[in-house]
Amino acid sequence: MLLYEQIRKNKVKTVFIVTGFVLFVLLVGAAISYVNYGDAIPGLIFTPVFSLFYVGIVIMSSTNIVMKMNRAQEVTSVEEHRFLWHTVENMAMVARVPMPRIFIINDSSPNAFATGLKPEKAAVAVTTGLLERLSREEVEGVIAHEVAHIKNYDVRLSTVTLALVSVIAIMSDIGSRMLFFRSISGGRRDQNQNPIFLIIGLVLLVLAPLIAMLINMAISRNREFLADASGAELTRNPDALASALEKIANVETPVGQASSASAPLYFSDPLKKKVSGLFSTHPDPVERISRLRQM
Repeated sequence: MLLYEQIRKNKVKTVFIVTGFVLFVLLVGAAISYVNYGDAIPGLIFTPVFSLFYVGIVIMSSTNIVMKMNRAQEVTSVEEHRFLWHTVENMAMVARVPMPRIFIINDSSPNAFATGLKPEKAAVAVTTGLLERLSREEVEGVIAHEVAHIKNYDVRLSTVTLALVSVIAIMSDIGSRMLFFRSISGGRRDQNQNPIFLIIGLVLLVLAPLIAMLINMAISRNREFLADASGAELTRNPDALASALEKIANVETPVGQASSASAPLYFSDPLKKKVSGLFSTHPDPVERISRLRQM
């Protein structure tokens, strides 16, 4: 019951966070429009149009960009790596999703990630360190976790939320520049502007990128808990996944090819920043291990 209850609670929590994120994007657009023109309506119209356009561009090119960014080499046949191929194949079969493409990153730090906007276009990448340092059962647990991300459409969600963070950063920058040029050109404030709404708008204009980043990190942390629970459901062996996480978390060496942009995709923080709380892209490993061992 604990496993299925965790899955249900994490899904509900994600829906609330994502809904709040979308509303926040609209609020930022309205605030920028109100601060500059005294009317929130143009921002409410322009923001969803611009967001859909930008997100669409990011979505169409995400998988290949991520793999190139992390210098991942594709495994094209079972002969190249029989154990990894069969492990991914088995987990995909259990999860009832198409077998994802397989990639290997030549890096001694153990880690893995999944990408792809839908199961039919998905891919899983693992480091050589993961295959060398972990037992077969532990590797299977990590692969199950990544396949769970694919099954739950987490990569699509991560891609969209990351794109929305970029949208807010772009809009905040444009809004700040517009406000600056209006002030130096002698533009007057609309007398109909409510001072309280104006102050709120200015605060949002400044803090919006930081708030958006925090929301994105909250979504990322929540989906890791969900993938842990779903991965344990696939293998029926939560202890193996907990053991893998323990080994990976104890390795101090970061993944050399990982960037801050791709870090949220990884099984465990590849940059080894040891940041916890609101500014972390991953939940505390101790809490993840504890949850897994209670299943």
